[in-house]
Amino acid sequence: MSVPPSSALYLSQATEHSNFEGESFHKFFDCWLAEQNQHLNDLLEAESSQVPNERAQSLIDKVLEHYESYYKAKSRWAKHDVLAMLSPSWRSSLEEAFLWIGGWRPSMAFHLLYSKSSLQFEARLNELIQGIRTCDMGDLSAAQLTQLDDMQRRAIREERGITDMMAKQQETVADAPMVKLSQVVSEMIRANEGGESENKELEDKIESTLEPKVEGLEKVLQKADDLRLRTLQGIVHILSPQQAIHFLIAAAELHLRLHEWGKKKDARRANEDNSSHNSSR
Repeated sequence: MSVPPSSALYLSQATEHSNFEGESFHKFFDCWLAEQNQHLNDLLEAESSQVPNERAQSLIDKVLEHYESYYKAKSRWAKHDVLAMLSPSWRSSLEEAFLWIGGWRPSMAFHLLYSKSSLQFEARLNELIQGIRTCDMGDLSAAQLTQLDDMQRRAIREERGITDMMAKQQETVADAPMVKLSQVVSEMIRANEGGESENKELEDKIESTLEPKVEGLEKVLQKADDLRLRTLQGIVHILSPQQAIHFLIAAAELHLRLHEWGKKKDARRANEDNSSHNSSR
């Protein structure tokens, strides 16, 4: 039985051959998803067997390192093609509808945590009333809730700041240099003017005008990804090892299932479009 290539191998090969096209990241992402699914199985096994805190922490560190490797790889690809990172073809249309600056919204991690906590609290309510510690996310202490609330407030402030940065960056597409350039190019098209040398000069002008705007998008994406990773790490740091296991399970399940559901919806829509096209011929 052949061993599937790892995401680390794809990153190494891309770096070695300077292949940072969107297609190569798609392959990296598919490998990373397969690894996330394996980590999910490991987390579920740790949850069911109630492993000691030391072993649980080792697994948690491994999972967090896997998330960190994803953002390191994404950062490298973004330096070469940030537009592909902001409009990822490897995501389903369902996932894309919920994206915030090329990924998940950091504040969503707290909604996930409190949703899972509420479900586990309701499921183990009788035990909690009897004073029995459940050691899951339904058993968050007052101190943990205070820490999480403080962290959520900080994350939301940062998230809003980055959203504002993105808005300002998007507005530059209508600044004076862009409007002037679009006018010049439009007039040339209407007049059917421009030799090869003039066209080359114009192409260089277009690239030099767009370049700082694309670089600005990369900076915003880096800030967004940095907040995403710090939010994940911060939440896990506040939780106990056993609680962190439950949180990481919920995060992986939501990510994998949403990706799976979205891909199925896209495939179903593509089949319907093909059927409609064939029937109209």
